[in-house]
Amino acid sequence: MKAVVCRNGQLTVQDRPEPRPGPGQVLLKVLRCGICGSDLHIRHHCDAWGALMARSGYTSLMRADQEVVFGHEFSGEVLEYGPGCKRSVKPGTHVVASPALRVGTEIDMVGLSARIDGAYAERVVVQETSMFPIPNGLSPDLAALTEPMAVGMHALRCGNVKRSDVAVVIGCGPVGLAIICLLKARDVETIVASDFSPGRRKLASACGAHIVVDPAVHSPYAHWQEFGFIKDVPATLELMVSTREKLGRLPLPWWHTWRLAELLAGDPKGPVVFECVGAPGVLQNIIEGVPQFARIVVVGVCMQSDRIENAVAINKATQIRFSAGYSPLEFRETLHAIAYGTVDCSRLITGEVGLGGVDAAFTALGDPETHAKILIDPQSSVTLA
Repeated sequence: MKAVVCRNGQLTVQDRPEPRPGPGQVLLKVLRCGICGSDLHIRHHCDAWGALMARSGYTSLMRADQEVVFGHEFSGEVLEYGPGCKRSVKPGTHVVASPALRVGTEIDMVGLSARIDGAYAERVVVQETSMFPIPNGLSPDLAALTEPMAVGMHALRCGNVKRSDVAVVIGCGPVGLAIICLLKARDVETIVASDFSPGRRKLASACGAHIVVDPAVHSPYAHWQEFGFIKDVPATLELMVSTREKLGRLPLPWWHTWRLAELLAGDPKGPVVFECVGAPGVLQNIIEGVPQFARIVVVGVCMQSDRIENAVAINKATQIRFSAGYSPLEFRETLHAIAYGTVDCSRLITGEVGLGGVDAAFTALGDPETHAKILIDPQSSVTLA
């Protein structure tokens, strides 16, 4: 079969051995595959990333000198089952699959391992239990967005986002745009998007952002007073002391009233900020900029050592969570949300190429003014997105 192979940073179309499904596995014809930002990065920095992954116990990430077929965001058509499968989905059915496959006694990440080929290819093998039929006649193009959109779904859950929240998205690449689409689907009342790129800001607005900011000109946190957030430590101290004074004038013990107010109001009001850049200094910049009681969800993968000043975050009572991946349930729920129109992520797709156009697509994705998500159609002969 034809596939795009990466070795030592070079992308070439090659003939590869036909993949065969093992026990519990399914062979798919690849319909569409998205080019992920992690693919762009790992093309040249896989050894450094592999070393970081090994520190977390995962040792199967590709090396630069190995031949690897990328591709972990894909839709496909069922061709053939391996032994021991339930075969509950008929051949010919269009499906998506989360990119995790059993290799011996281990689980490999499809498209990031030299032991298994990803979906920059005509065919790919998936785990039957990771496969989901595409419902409601959803197109293969939009179905291929299930994986990156599921990353955004998990990030929203990490942030415990409510409709009344002010959500701030820092960085409007594909992940940031996915989060904006999901925030819009949840009817979040205020969505602020920040990016240096005019093209990305335009996409953010199209995806549902209410306020779009060029951080070179305006702070994405400048609206804190409009939304009733507490600005700084002195304002927090004033709130605590004045509230205690007011409750002390009531005929009830003040601590009972305070406890009831906490139960009814929940956590103090602050914005939810999604860091979707993954570059050194961005997290500290967010910590410096946000008002009191902000929740920060780190989604961007910073591959270098970074520095934050813990005391500043502590003084602001900032909550910081790091979001990675998604659960099988989140993957399924994301697929169904796209298929039944709850989430509109169509604007993320800005181009499509065949296998012969993948190298050029990688170059094109380096320009944020032109593209967000380019899909690969292995049956296409298009070479420029």
